Amino acid sequence: MTTSCSDIVDLKAIDRYLEEDLGPLDLTALILPPETIAQGTVITREDMVLCGRAWFDAVYKRLDPTLEIRWHFDEGATVQKEQTLCSLKGFARPLMTGERTALNLLQTLSGTATLSRQYAEAVRGTPVRILDTRKTIPGLRLAQKYAVRCGGCENHRLGLYDAILIKENHIEAAGSITQALAAAMRSSAAVMIEVEVETLKELEEALIGGCQRILLDEFSLEMMREAVAMTKGKAALEVSGNVTLQEIPAIAATGVDYISIGALTKNIRAIDLSMRVALER
Repeated sequence: MTTSCSDIVDLKAIDRYLEEDLGPLDLTALILPPETIAQGTVITREDMVLCGRAWFDAVYKRLDPTLEIRWHFDEGATVQKEQTLCSLKGFARPLMTGERTALNLLQTLSGTATLSRQYAEAVRGTPVRILDTRKTIPGLRLAQKYAVRCGGCENHRLGLYDAILIKENHIEAAGSITQALAAAMRSSAAVMIEVEVETLKELEEALIGGCQRILLDEFSLEMMREAVAMTKGKAALEVSGNVTLQEIPAIAATGVDYISIGALTKNIRAIDLSMRVALER
């Protein structure tokens, strides 16, 4: 996979990430003469899916545009542990100053992509599509949603502005599923409108109301199968609610269309990466 993501990288955000670590000055880097040249390598200590090259590169471009970075694997590639991901060469001060910020982004996005790949593989060969949610790390939503795609899954809505998802509290405030759906269709008919249901009776009400996409919240496998039979293709069905990797194949077999997984972006364990630097003599 060689997906371009340069248009997603927010350079103002990169500056904020750097300022968080660098502050007014990297005091440790001052021990090195400014003209010192160094070479660096980034190594993965575990199997992973590589994601976040553009963010890594952007960090160093902000610090030193002359620094050379050579990647040894494509974005989205599966990489085995102890492999060298990239090599760097340039002035030692910016190379070392950017290390932690660059690695933080790379290991977090690679962690997201690696977990997403596991879920994507779990439904390989079936028509079910795995979706992410809005449960993202603040400030990294677009980056993490890119990483989800890099891992082979798909995005749900980006935010509250590009689709409507009517949940329990909205239904309570509107008075009923029927009333909530009618209000949504009047106000925002051009976007995707989805309603969350907790029972088969609520599913029936959503179908009568003309909803084209319905979220089955905390349904048992038997209820999912009943929902598919009731719907008969009139609406797309999405399953959500603490779904684990082990449960995915059984859920996919019920015939639903989507499974949304908050853990893709919420329960992220960063990949263990290491940078080794050697000064040129």
